[in-house]
Amino acid sequence: MTTGDLNSPLQLVEPQALRRMTARALLLGDRIDAAGLERSDMISSNPLAFRAGAAGFVALYRFGVAVMVGLSPLEEEEVLAQVKLRVSGPHAHVDDESAQLDISPEHEDKIPPGGIIALRDLSHARLLVVSDALAKTVSLGRDEREVNAVFDVIEPFAAKLFESGRPPGRRRSMLKLIGQTLLVQHRVSGRVAVEEKPDVLWDRPDLERLYARLEDEYELKERAETLKRKLDVIAETARALTDIIDADRATRLETTVVVLIVTEILLTLAQMAFWHH
Repeated sequence: MTTGDLNSPLQLVEPQALRRMTARALLLGDRIDAAGLERSDMISSNPLAFRAGAAGFVALYRFGVAVMVGLSPLEEEEVLAQVKLRVSGPHAHVDDESAQLDISPEHEDKIPPGGIIALRDLSHARLLVVSDALAKTVSLGRDEREVNAVFDVIEPFAAKLFESGRPPGRRRSMLKLIGQTLLVQHRVSGRVAVEEKPDVLWDRPDLERLYARLEDEYELKERAETLKRKLDVIAETARALTDIIDADRATRLETTVVVLIVTEILLTLAQMAFWHH
């Protein structure tokens, strides 16, 4: 949901000096609770976006990402000091993604070689489109790193199964892997919703091409599909290993029961032979 005039540009104090601006997306934690931060001059409510600093812009995404455009380092620190109070599940390592914006009325909205994002103006709608792409790419980066870490854990389990023919006995570790996989799946398909377009495009369909170019530049769809395939492989592997561990335990339990029964029969026969003698 957007509010205010999406066509209004940020007011630049020195247009020539601020023709090049930096946009930064920071993944601060698992979630940002923006409830109560609404204000009369906000640009959008989903994501919560508002002006900040002398000529800056901030967008807060519920999946833990803050995007800041045109802020000085001191202004960024002031914004982050307020936002971090609303972050749940803060991360010790803060992932970030930066992009250079080149603003000129002569530009078409595109991304030329070199990765600089060329924009016709700094309208709120264009900033929301750019912020959405940056927020998604930094969140995908965190999920890709976590999934690769899970693969690093699963590989020794599979290697041991191949070499010895016997499953690893750490069932709890397998259950943790399944739980971690489910959390990443929930983030990708639920909270982040990489394949969904930003709400601002409902009001500004003319910016569809800009979003498509950003989507291609950051390979959002391709990365999301690759991530989902990896998650499926991890989930299937973890469940298969868990089933093998359960079957192996069940076999050992059955063997123990059989041994106990045979032992009891032998003891009974021995007692009978003793009393008969």
